[in-house]
Amino acid sequence: MRHPLRPALFAACALAVSAHGALTNRADRLEWFRDQGFGLFIHWNVDCQLGVVISHSLVGATDDYVRRHFEELPRTFNPRKFHPDDWAVLARLAGVRYVVFTAKHHSGFCLWPTDTTDYNIRNTPFARDLLGETLAAFRARNIATGLYFSPDDFWWLHQNGIPLQRGTPAVQPANNPGLMQHDLAQVRELFTRYGDIAVVFFDGEAEQLRDLAWQLQPDTVVTRGALNTPELYLPGQAADEPWEACFTMGRAWGYQPTREQYKSGGQIIAMLIETRAKGGNLLLNVGPKPDGEWPIEQEERLREVALWMFVNGEAIYGVRPWILTHEGDCWFTRRKEEDTVYVFLKNQHPWKLGAWREFTFRSLRATDQTTASVLGQNDAVLEYHPHVIPKTTWQQTADGLRVRAMRAQRLSDDRLWPNPVVLKLTHVQPALRVARVETLRSRWQADALRLTGAVRDLGSATAVEAGFEYRDITGMDTHERTGAWQRTAFQPVGTPGEFSVQVPGLSRAAAYEFRAVVRHTGLDFFGAEKKAAKP
Repeated sequence: MRHPLRPALFAACALAVSAHGALTNRADRLEWFRDQGFGLFIHWNVDCQLGVVISHSLVGATDDYVRRHFEELPRTFNPRKFHPDDWAVLARLAGVRYVVFTAKHHSGFCLWPTDTTDYNIRNTPFARDLLGETLAAFRARNIATGLYFSPDDFWWLHQNGIPLQRGTPAVQPANNPGLMQHDLAQVRELFTRYGDIAVVFFDGEAEQLRDLAWQLQPDTVVTRGALNTPELYLPGQAADEPWEACFTMGRAWGYQPTREQYKSGGQIIAMLIETRAKGGNLLLNVGPKPDGEWPIEQEERLREVALWMFVNGEAIYGVRPWILTHEGDCWFTRRKEEDTVYVFLKNQHPWKLGAWREFTFRSLRATDQTTASVLGQNDAVLEYHPHVIPKTTWQQTADGLRVRAMRAQRLSDDRLWPNPVVLKLTHVQPALRVARVETLRSRWQADALRLTGAVRDLGSATAVEAGFEYRDITGMDTHERTGAWQRTAFQPVGTPGEFSVQVPGLSRAAAYEFRAVVRHTGLDFFGAEKKAAKP
């Protein structure tokens, strides 16, 4: 299905240009993007039939494996149970606001009938325009449509006698004019055949490709290729600019029927909360089966997210970070341009229906107009208990804003609710000034790595404790992080300035990432992540 663009419409749009004269994302579109909060990633390719890592198995493979991958897998790819409207209905129910679909992954297989290569969906038993049907179904459910596109193309490299590899200059489009023209032709097809593309994710060097996307559709938001897009991890600090974290539901991006280990629905909800508290969007991945259905494990988790979002979506859309991300297990978002704060009460399960709980928030101060409520419930009725009034109340104390709340909405048969309850607090103000810390530099000294940071502001404290976190990132690509953070010793700091810690016992052959941390009144504040210096 083709959707011609209206050239006059796009000609009327002014291109966004950076201070250096380069094309860039438009400021108003970045604001739109930040308001969406929750996107759905869809990774699909012909090799899902094998349950193998998507595309990457071609690197280092024998000539016979590569030949059969390119020639045989398209002949058997026939997703007869592909019903994209079912996908879109569930996504909408789960609170998804935009979708990013793999038009082309690194293998080079195109899920649309492109004129640039025979290695595409037209030459499969399915034959239909899988990409076009997917975008149409999501648009029909008022979900903004986006594309994933890989500038790397193993099929093109193979056709041109270049050894298959990723992440090295020799295989990049910038060093292969034929590949660059191949990619540009494909991007032009995608941005002229398929209507409005709200978001595009260039998984590789995006030079020239993103400029073409912006020229053809100035409203397009380029995420990877223009924004920070951490993969499988969340930054330590909140950011006051748009960013997007992408996560799998299990360990794999594509469908893998064996050895898969899925996150729970509760873990996914927790990731969404933390991402929004830190000012980012969560792009959550699904990997369809070869027949076109989603694995039941992925559907189950999306339906758990759907219930939670049905109740609490107000706290996810159109929000920005509060003055701090969390106090203990309580996380915050703030309604954009308002003095309304949402508090996500994590790790409170099991919270029995009808039970009261109290919370004190040191970062919040009430005003004469403050109101408090629990999202989803009317705070007036507890089923089967007409004499109980489950009204959320608050009291300003010397310790902070104290809130008393009952979980009074029955969402599960057993009357126990495992996922976060959300408080809505209106007309509240900051009760403290937060500390600021900056990650500076690192250098090797003998067998230890010396880390240096700076406390820039003590906030409302007279002294803080300062230290670092570090983790091993050996063998990981630019956007991937799976290792756990390790903490150094902390030291007292009473005045702004630099501080250092030596970390012994690290391997000089490994690669590390680190960040500065300050702690006061039990709250942690982080500097940006940086890669450690090489020996």
